[in-house]
Amino acid sequence: MSDEDLIEEMGRIGARYGGGPATTVPTRPDVAIVRAGSVVVKAHAPGAAREPLERRMRAAAHPALDGILLRPVTEEIMTVHDRLVTVWPAGTPVDPDDPGAAPWEDGARLLARLHAVPAGALPALPPAGGPARVGRTVTRLTGGSAAEQVVLRAFASLPDFEEAAGRAGAGLPAHGDWHLGQMVRTGGRWVLIDADDLGLGDPAWDLARPAAWFAAGLLEPEVWHRFLAAYRAAGGNAVPAQGDPWERLNLPAQALTVQLAAAAVAAARREGRALDEVESVLIDTCQRIVQFRSACHSVPTQ
Repeated sequence: MSDEDLIEEMGRIGARYGGGPATTVPTRPDVAIVRAGSVVVKAHAPGAAREPLERRMRAAAHPALDGILLRPVTEEIMTVHDRLVTVWPAGTPVDPDDPGAAPWEDGARLLARLHAVPAGALPALPPAGGPARVGRTVTRLTGGSAAEQVVLRAFASLPDFEEAAGRAGAGLPAHGDWHLGQMVRTGGRWVLIDADDLGLGDPAWDLARPAAWFAAGLLEPEVWHRFLAAYRAAGGNAVPAQGDPWERLNLPAQALTVQLAAAAVAAARREGRALDEVESVLIDTCQRIVQFRSACHSVPTQ
């Protein structure tokens, strides 16, 4: 099977549901997306398991998440050349060329609404996929460069965050992998998209990526504080309503930093290039995580 065969069949599916010509949409390497008229057709990552995705599709279509998560065109999961394929309404994504218009507050309010939905109101969900994604990303590294070794040391320094996430988020729905690319505007409002990591877990992981960017100096403090304030004002339960949020955010943010750095060095190796400025900042932040964790372990206890 070639990528062209996959895209061609996805285009036929899109034409059937969306009634328009098919065009490919740029996305991450392990996923394929085709837009056709009013729909987008998504081929999920190779090896994605059907049963957890079926549970997530049922939840995405449930009325309890109406206006929070994009509802699929159909709950059916098709198999195309060994890839799981789903169909969704097309929407307008966040414009990466207009950072001033980025809907940070809208995203924060959507997350707060999601986290407030009782898990018992939804079809049974698998664990949220965010924590496990960190380990999967790090396993791509070989340790063949100084940067990779820093990332591996940072990962090894972290406590068992998957177990901690399960304890902290028992019974709580979470998106699992939120960032601005996980939002589209449709019907005059923003909604969350991409149910691949939707599940039960620690909602703090949904704030972890912007928290990691802020801690690394890659997100303006004013933007971070606007985001956090909007989340709290909407009743978000991932952090305390007042006071220091970092007791809840520190470990998820550090784990996300390691994931982002691992993905960056893997991409640079694959493309045969040096790390860019942002990627270098992530590596430097991993080094600080190692130092921070080492200092924590060296503090005497009584």
